Amino acid sequence: MSDEGPNTIGPDHSPKKNFGYYTRILKRTFLTREGLLGNYDYAYLFMPNIPFMGRKTVTPPFFGLNDRMPVFLALLLGLQHSLAMLAGVITPSLILGGPAGVNLAPEQQQYLVSTALIVCGILSSIQITRFHIMKTPYHIGTGLISVVGTSFAIIPVASGGFSQMYANGYCKLAADGSKLPCPEAYGALLGTAAVCALVEILLSFAPPKTLQKIFPPIVTGPTVMLIGVSLIGTGFEGWAGGSGPCSVPATAVDFFALCPNIGAPHALAWGSAEYIGLGFSVFVTILIMERFGSPIMKSASVIMGLLVGCIIAAACGYFDRSGIDSAPAVSFIWVHTFPLSVYGPLVLPMITIYIICACEAIGDITATCDVSQLEVDGDVFDSRIQGGILADGLNGLLAALCTITPMSTFAQNNGVIALTRCANRKAGYCCCLFLIIMGVFAKFAASLVAIPAPVLGGMTTFLFCAVAVSGMAIVARVPFSRRNRFILTAALSVGYGATLVPTWFSKVFTYHGGNKSLRGFYDAIVLVMETGFAVTALLAILLNLSIGEEVEEEAIMVQSKTIGEPEERGSEDAEKSVSGKGKRPLAGAEPV
Repeated sequence: MSDEGPNTIGPDHSPKKNFGYYTRILKRTFLTREGLLGNYDYAYLFMPNIPFMGRKTVTPPFFGLNDRMPVFLALLLGLQHSLAMLAGVITPSLILGGPAGVNLAPEQQQYLVSTALIVCGILSSIQITRFHIMKTPYHIGTGLISVVGTSFAIIPVASGGFSQMYANGYCKLAADGSKLPCPEAYGALLGTAAVCALVEILLSFAPPKTLQKIFPPIVTGPTVMLIGVSLIGTGFEGWAGGSGPCSVPATAVDFFALCPNIGAPHALAWGSAEYIGLGFSVFVTILIMERFGSPIMKSASVIMGLLVGCIIAAACGYFDRSGIDSAPAVSFIWVHTFPLSVYGPLVLPMITIYIICACEAIGDITATCDVSQLEVDGDVFDSRIQGGILADGLNGLLAALCTITPMSTFAQNNGVIALTRCANRKAGYCCCLFLIIMGVFAKFAASLVAIPAPVLGGMTTFLFCAVAVSGMAIVARVPFSRRNRFILTAALSVGYGATLVPTWFSKVFTYHGGNKSLRGFYDAIVLVMETGFAVTALLAILLNLSIGEEVEEEAIMVQSKTIGEPEERGSEDAEKSVSGKGKRPLAGAEPV
């Protein structure tokens, strides 16, 4: 048999794919119009939804998980996926490395943004590929377009931990009360995250149904909602001019009398109308893109808003080019490093974060299977859940070792899959490629770091509120019975209080002795109690497991009325009720 064809028989009696076969595949993929472009309606992706234009309703073809698709389309949709998640990937690094976090030097902030993009691209490929652990029933990854990015849940925990570190002397303050750079605090965050990632790795080997029983929507919903609520204030502060010392009137003197400081180009007082308008330009652009944008613009509406805001800011002289000019041409992982350590007070909140990431992964993977037209039950689905949570935990560990905060599976890319009808893994790999390219070119990261705070605030406010709405959507799945309303009320009462008044627990412990272990234990309790979503999660778990289901009074009344007043229903139903005909059997698949 000729070695030019794919029909050579291998030792297992299956067709042997030899060199000639792969050569023809490569030629057909990259050297033919069908392989490069196909017959896809590209105008559908770029046609805006403008009224009175008579836009045709087009249903594009669906590309399944492993279907053949044109190269250009895979690159285009991969770029769309990367743009949809870009804002979420860079936001935690910008906040934690900036004045609201540990106030790192500009080159270190640029490094964090570059590395976040590179690490997200590499670790997303792990989720998309799906590795089988030899001689075990376990997998690593989902095998879907399950992209990962830096988790927003880390921001309130890290912010509380950093504030505590500056207060107890772990980090130093300047004479004017502003924060000095503290890379040691960031290293402590990374070291604690790496250790606590083992919790999610262990959770991945538990049956998904067990996890759903311990962490049902009544636990995860209010927790995710509180994460978003606690972050909105940070976005709003940036919208008004910045979250650094210039935002606090008591310290807004001399160098920080204006935002971000008196030496910045076009510096203004915090809350100035110009800053508010600049943030609104981003927010309004996002709304316009959603209403009138083409499908590719809708999925990248946040980045489009950021782009418009940057153009206006550049035209009005808000940008400081010094950081961009001094940035290196390329960057990669470990160009800058941080001293790793474990900060005891962060352990309990960090464990809570990884539990939340595991619960979010279950919901996100289920949604991805649904929009990818794959089964959402059965052994294969359960293995995708297990592999996704395990990859999430491993990604959290690897990300910390690569100097980036914990990762979580992103949900917004499910909207891209539904909008473009493409669940093909080739688009996912192209997304990873674009993220890595964006991260390697350090000038791109430097441009993101140089974005004025009001522009970034207009974008992050929208993103953080989207997190809160996601939590509301999870809560909406819960039946509003008396028991569930009680659990939500009790859990959210303390959670909202701790979010609105974050220092409410700071004076409870009065110990000032020399026992560092005891002081660290007290600091851990304070940090948990002052982190709204953490205390909400703990209360919701305890109440959900301890308060049993009960028969609702309203349900009894409705049932009594239904049985006792058959004439109010249709005459046919009334006769069946009275005669006993038409009743459902007590046994069977359908519940009574």
